[in-house]
Formats: sequence, structure tokens, C-alpha cells
Amino acid sequence: MKILGEEIFARDANGALASRIGTIFFKTPGLVTKKAVHAMQRAMWLEEVNAMRAADGKPPMTEAEEDEELALSVDLIFTEDAVLIRPDPERMDLALRADETLQGMVSKRKIRFLNTHSAKVRNALCARGENWRMARAPVSQEDMAATIERSKAALSGAEIYYYNSATGTRYATPETLASLAALPPAEARAQLAEMLAMMKRRNRVGRPEVDLFPTTTPIEVKRALEAIDAAGSSDAELCAAMRRIDAQWRMSIPQELREESTANYEWRNAMCEAVTQGPNDPAAADEELIQGISPEFFRQIEWLPGVSVRNGETMFDSLWNEYAKTRDPALGELCDPRARNILFNISRYYGDIEYANIGRIAKSLARRGQGGGRRGVVYILQCKRAASSEPDILMLRFQKWGIAERLDEGKDLLRAIVESSEYFDYILDRRLMCRQLGMALPEAVGTGMIAEQYAGANRYNGAPVGTAYFSRAYVRGTASDKVPPRKFRNAAYALRFARLMGAAAAIDMVVGRASSETGENLFDGNYEVVQCGPDGLPERIAITDHTGSFTAYTKPFDEMVADYAPPVVRRKGFVSGNFERFAAEYAAGFKAALAGAQAKYRASRSAFDMLFANRPFDAAGSGAYRWAKTLERLDACDPEEVASRLSEEIARLAAEPGAGEKGRDA
Repeated sequence: MKILGEEIFARDANGALASRIGTIFFKTPGLVTKKAVHAMQRAMWLEEVNAMRAADGKPPMTEAEEDEELALSVDLIFTEDAVLIRPDPERMDLALRADETLQGMVSKRKIRFLNTHSAKVRNALCARGENWRMARAPVSQEDMAATIERSKAALSGAEIYYYNSATGTRYATPETLASLAALPPAEARAQLAEMLAMMKRRNRVGRPEVDLFPTTTPIEVKRALEAIDAAGSSDAELCAAMRRIDAQWRMSIPQELREESTANYEWRNAMCEAVTQGPNDPAAADEELIQGISPEFFRQIEWLPGVSVRNGETMFDSLWNEYAKTRDPALGELCDPRARNILFNISRYYGDIEYANIGRIAKSLARRGQGGGRRGVVYILQCKRAASSEPDILMLRFQKWGIAERLDEGKDLLRAIVESSEYFDYILDRRLMCRQLGMALPEAVGTGMIAEQYAGANRYNGAPVGTAYFSRAYVRGTASDKVPPRKFRNAAYALRFARLMGAAAAIDMVVGRASSETGENLFDGNYEVVQCGPDGLPERIAITDHTGSFTAYTKPFDEMVADYAPPVVRRKGFVSGNFERFAAEYAAGFKAALAGAQAKYRASRSAFDMLFANRPFDAAGSGAYRWAKTLERLDACDPEEVASRLSEEIARLAAEPGAGEKGRDA
């Protein structure tokens, strides 16, 4: 391929990129990187092609031939470490051809795509198992909040803006206007005049000096702001105008963005994106890659190379070949062997796979961690099968105590295998126990096994061992501890939430769910997902995982029930005008569910008692023994007394100074 200009990423004498744009051509293969705008690069290429034709004794191109030469081309943009392809969504074939050509010049991991706001662009990459090429880099929730806090900036006055250092734009919000209205008149007038002036100016990269957040704010709000006469209005007129536009602005934006706080997941996500998005940003939003995903997953998924099926052939991402050849540590971060093994299993299980994308969530989204055993990583799988119109979304978690963990304890290989197998069965047995008692777990769970090389201090270091994992469908909804505070201002929402959460709490207590290491209560810590009906009100609490179940299987309910009061008290500040009724609904839901579980057991004792008759019964703590003790405790309890004890504890905690003040992270 002929190149007009320098090689990609070439530097000038000052160390800067020799060129920041390029154009690739396919009719006559070539690449132009000479410093110029794309239109000039196209003209250069036509001139070069005609020169080559003249050297071969051919006449200049006709107008139709020139049009064809230009039609079969793709714009490129070069950054310090990436080549960005600007695709025409209607000609993704050309963009993908450019991608394949460029991979002969630079590493695939350095090639990204622009225009990912277009579904046609996203779908083309998704179908190739390449979500990783358009996803935003993962950022922890704490880092997002810190990024927003650090972005606070001023012009000549107070820090009332949020600053994007990449584009140079400062974002004003409704709270910005409200803060100005609260200032002394002279100060408010000066800062407002400055804000209005900067809204009309563009910085050196062509971006507004000040813009409104969110960027979807209707133009009518901006025009109303610009119409304010900051110099000629009286103090009273100016204050009234700002308050009027503040109210108009708030009402014009989506309800979920009206509460300006990093505790509000939707606002935090949107503002983080606004202050970090750069020019020529190739990244797609999380909800664009997975429709309907919860806001809590924003920037939490690290997408990895996937797999696609073309002409009946299973094809792993070519990045794996590059890594196999180079063993580049940076590539090793993306080429996760465990992820590849999962994809390999999926390809073996199903014969109608069209593509699969896989990502990892390296940090738990739960309020509390779980210590011991296999740590950390959860995988999310987006898998499209021919039989389905939409891809399936699965969550995968590896067995906490597997062969490797048993070997780390110094056990021999046979004992490690046996104990790992027993624990595998115990996990599935507990799932059945929880469902039998009424816990709303996902309908189905899948299992899989991958082979890994053991790396540890045991003498079996280097030996291949099996590692088990469990998969379930992604549960749509919002984790109870991530529900935005504003939702509770709706009394109907709050009361429905309270009753459903109370019922879920009762079943949680019945199954004795707690951290197996610390004994800490796990309820309302990310496992409970609120699912709403068409009216927007909660209609179900789904439980994503039965982690920690049957840990506290001997503890009396009278001692356990106090742990289920904090979820009510944490939200006291959100339902301050209706807290007593909120607490009463929670306790009523709790009592009804506890009584219902007890009645269900008493109506079918033999079915419950004999459920695990085929399992070992060992007072040292076997699953069957824990099941028997759980049923014994349930049968002996008085739901009325337990619920009354819960209400007393809620009242006691609610009466403490500052009760509910820490609920902002709920």
C-alpha cells in the first residue's frame, strides 16, 4: 500500500505527531497522512493516482472514476496512542476493511471506532465479539465521585461549575443558578453576567466556554438565560428571573438528574461522563452496549476480546493471536485466559452461537465484601444465539472454595478434589433450600468447569486443576441499596418498597444469611433487586444470589431480627414525613412473609423434611443438618413476637441522634 506522508504515529522534530489525520483508500490502495484536512488529503490522492496513471501511459481518471476513488475511502484520526476510524454507518464494510488493513500497521488494541452513538456501528462491532473496542475504561464508583469533586471549577468567582479538562468546557447546572440566586445581589449580578458572556464564547478547540448540563437541556432554557438583562434588571427582578429559570430548567430535564449528588447514581454517571468525555471520543455508553442495564454498572465493566461465528466457523478475536506472538504485558491485561475458557465452553455448549462478548467486574458492587476463598472477579456475558432475537445476558461467578483453594490449605490433590466437589453440591443444595423457603432467586442456574494450572505453595504446583463456575441470567432492576433517594418522596413507591423489602428480609432471616467469615448481616447490600411494574412502582424483590445462606442456622430469631432494622432507619431521611408508616409497612411485610413460610412448612412437613434425605446428615454442619435446624427454628417461632421485636428495634434506632443521616449511600 502506497503511503503519502509519514508512517502512523511518526513524530516531528519536536516530538509531536507528524499528522493527526489520515485517509485510507481502497480502489487504488493507499494511505495519505500528510498534514491537511481530509478534503485536501482526498485531492492529494486523486493527484497522486493520476500521476501513477500518467507514468503507466494511462489517461487521467474520468469524473466517475474519481467519484469511485473517493467513495471507497475512510477517514482516520490519530491520537497519541490510537488510530480512530470514522465510519459511515451505512458503509460499515469499508470501516471494517480499513480496520483489517490497519492491523497490518499497528496493534489491533490501538485501533478504535468513532460514531459509536450509531446503532449500526455498535451492532457491527458487537457481532464480531468486539465490545472491548468501544467500551469506556472502567472506573470505580469512589473514583467517579472523586473525579466529579475534583472537576469543580470557577471563573472569577466561586466554584460553581464542573470542568472538563479535555474539552475546556465548564458545565453549569440548575444548582449553579440556585447558588447564584442565594448570593448578595452585586456578587450574583457579576457572576451571572460572566456566565452569560462565557456561554456565547468558544474556546480554542471550538467548544463552549460554559455549557448547560445535561447537554440535552432544551434550547428554550438557554434562550431564557441569555434573555436575562444582568446589567439593567433590579436586584429583585434579577433574583426572580434566576429562580424562575432554575425551576424551568429542573422541570425540563429527566427526573433522575434533578438531584445533584454523587449519591444519585444517574446524576453521578451522567456528570462523570460529561467531565471526562474527550474530543473524538470513541466510547459507547454502557446502556448502549447492554440495553436496560442498571445504572450501578456504569463504567464498572471491563470488556475483553470475544468470539464470533462466521460462515459456521468459531473465531476468537485476533487479539489472542497477537498476544500469543508477543506476550505483551499490556495485551495480557485484556487477554484473560479464564474469559477465553468461558467463551470456549459456550461455543461447545451451543451450536447456534452468533457472537459472544465477555467483560469482567473486578470490584464487587456490594456494600460489604466477602472475605476468604476465591476473590473478586465476576464476569458478564453477552451471548447471541440464532434462536433468540436479542442476546442473552449472563452473570458468571467462580466457586469460592475450589480445588486450588483446598490445595492452598495444604491438602493432597485427592482430598482437594473431593472437598471441592462436595462444596459444589452444597452450593446447589443451598439454592434449592432457599427456593423451597420462598427466596426469589433466578429461575435457572448453569454450571461450567474450566481447566487451570495450579500456582501455589503446595507440591502440586503446576498441575492442571478444574475450576467450577456458576452462571445465571442478568436480573434487571435496581439493587435495593442503589435506589435513588428521590424515589422515596413518592409515598406509593416508598410504602410498596417497604412491604416488599420487609417480606424479603423475613426470608433472608429464615435462611440464616450472613457472611461466613465475619457473621455480618448481608441484607440490603446489593443482592436484593427492586423490579417495578408498568406504573413505576415496585412489584417484586428479586434475589440475585444466595451467598451466605445457612451460615447462621442455629442463631435464634430473637437475636437475628435486630439486624433487619437498619435498612429501614437508613432511609429515614428519605421518608421523613412518613417514616412511621414506612416502618410499619416493612414490619407488616416481614410478619406476613415469616408467617407464610411457617404455614407453608407446616402444611407440607414431609416434603420439606425429606427433601435432603439422600444427603449426609452430620451435626458438624452438613447441608442436611443445617436444613433440619432451619426448619426446626422456623416451626418453633412466633411471627407476631419476632415482628414486634423488629418494630421495637426500628423505633430504638430511629430515636438515636443522627438516625438516617448516613442513609445517603443507601
